[in-house]
Amino acid sequence: MTTPVYILGGYQTDFARNWRKEELNLREIMGEAVEGALEATGLEAHDIDTAHVGNFAGELYAKQGQMGGFFAEIDPDFGGLPTSRHEAACASGSISILMAAAELEAGRYETALVLGVEQMKTVSPVEGGDFLGTAGWYELEAAGVELPFPKLFGRLGDVYEQRYGLDSAHLTRLAELNYANAQRNPKAQTRAWLGDLAELQGGKYAAPITGRLTLRDCSQITDGAVSLVLASESAASEWAERRGVDLEDVPRIEGWGHRTAALTFDSKISQAAGDPYILPHTRRAIVDAFERAGLEEVWELDAIETHDCFTTSHYMAIDHFGLTEPGRCFEAIEDGVIDFEGKLPMNPSGGLIGGGHPVGATGVRQTLDAYRQVTGTAGDYQVPEARRVATLNIGGSGTTSVSLVIGRGG
Repeated sequence: MTTPVYILGGYQTDFARNWRKEELNLREIMGEAVEGALEATGLEAHDIDTAHVGNFAGELYAKQGQMGGFFAEIDPDFGGLPTSRHEAACASGSISILMAAAELEAGRYETALVLGVEQMKTVSPVEGGDFLGTAGWYELEAAGVELPFPKLFGRLGDVYEQRYGLDSAHLTRLAELNYANAQRNPKAQTRAWLGDLAELQGGKYAAPITGRLTLRDCSQITDGAVSLVLASESAASEWAERRGVDLEDVPRIEGWGHRTAALTFDSKISQAAGDPYILPHTRRAIVDAFERAGLEEVWELDAIETHDCFTTSHYMAIDHFGLTEPGRCFEAIEDGVIDFEGKLPMNPSGGLIGGGHPVGATGVRQTLDAYRQVTGTAGDYQVPEARRVATLNIGGSGTTSVSLVIGRGG
């Protein structure tokens, strides 16, 4: 990235909340996230030049579109603010970050507020599963199919098994890690769900969902809003000077990758024939982010926040990030490499399985958690001395892949 884009701070709602039960509407919850970001950064509404909303399916879950218009409802000083909304299924949040960053890099604006938001606890699991099916090719992959996305990501595990072998015990271990990490995170959806991790071995958590996937293998949808304030180098420099902070200590987006594959899962797998990586476009997005950040290998990172919508996507991320050779993901699991206290922790926040998955907010949440890690403000889930963290946010069955590298201190 030739023109640096800095992250000044942000805010996350509690992912365990149910907004409908609290009788809150989207304006109110978006307002909480916006006001939280302004308070965290010491800025006012008039300091923001542009705003970007990441949202997947507001028209379906909340019967609401045109979300940029809520900014002027939240604060009259946002009146006239240029806003836009971005959709890429579960990668909607990361796309909104990329679009905001592009405007800053182009010199159009100096500051941008990014808001990822989704209200999902409005319908039954069956109806919600049908809505999620629109993240694939609905007519071919989801129409009339119960819980289509667990089936699609179950098939990701099937492909691993066919090519390289796959032991479901390794998937269970990934679930355990994410639930355990979530217990340290005060905003995680599942932080109070378990008295003991042994509960994951039986009962409802071991209930079959589809194929090899059980309930513990699946992230849970929820309500959530997450905000970030991004700034150009000049705006960040002025902000840092006012706060008595060295600009080098302000986190920045060091690298990014964004790739799009075919919409259907079958097309992806067919087009990946002969490639050692099961989702080569995802691998390329990660490599692009590394190259732009000047990283030669994954071990230059201190932590990873990855898209574990299911344990199979978490498993895939291990070799796609380069922690192991393709198909050898189990080695990093067995050796404790990705444990919270391991050589390269994955999802110290609890990820999607432990932290919750409000679809449009997930990519922004991952980036905010990366920011927290590199600023040493992650609290009980802080990775010691973290200075560089990568994210991976996936939309659809691997259709849209976005990876970011967030770092500070040169």
